[in-house]
Amino acid sequence: VPCGITYLPSLEIFKERDDDKVVAEIMARCFVPSLITTTSWEGFHFVGHEIQITEAMDCYGAVVWPSALVLCYFLETNVKHYNMADKNVIEIGAGTGLVSIVASLLGAHVTATDLPELLGNLQYNISRNTKTKCKHLPQVKELSWGIALDENFPRSSNNFDYILAADVVYAHPFLEELLITFDHLCKETTIILWVMKFRLEKENKFVDRFKELFDLEEISSFPSLNIKLYKAMKKSRRSA
Repeated sequence: VPCGITYLPSLEIFKERDDDKVVAEIMARCFVPSLITTTSWEGFHFVGHEIQITEAMDCYGAVVWPSALVLCYFLETNVKHYNMADKNVIEIGAGTGLVSIVASLLGAHVTATDLPELLGNLQYNISRNTKTKCKHLPQVKELSWGIALDENFPRSSNNFDYILAADVVYAHPFLEELLITFDHLCKETTIILWVMKFRLEKENKFVDRFKELFDLEEISSFPSLNIKLYKAMKKSRRSA
């Protein structure tokens, strides 16, 4: 079940809380509308707002997966350590847009990116949930990993404080291109917040490959979900 997760506590107690309780809390953010409407949607409570997300069940990228809920809750409950206000933030593999919406509600300048076939639903969800509610209206842009990066995201104008990513490794054949994209978008000071569900051996291999270019810190782990939350920064030239 895509929306099968609960609530997350603040950073200091992330590693101390009972996994089942935390997971139960994260999933409690998810609700189903009581009235049937012509357009089906799923509801979420974050940052004091009711967020309505339309999903496309025929596509991995247009479903809200538990990893996205973990990241949303983390952003909301850790503003002291990871303050999104007025920060430049890009989400890769934004999917339904839930994480980008939450970052926008927290005050960030957000660029939500994904493949061209997902942009219509992504734009719809972001517009309906951020219009008149956010300090900075988020942008939606096409980003196919590893393709036309210099043209669409020139390094000279990449000034991202944070890169957000939830479940971007799953069922994806372009993992080397994903690594290239992470590297291209990062400055030395950019912080990557990345949540991943471990399903296959390829996830472990990608993490090993990722560590060749980035310093990776595991912030939290949710064994019952096979999900880990990471913080990463580009290795300095001296340590690379």
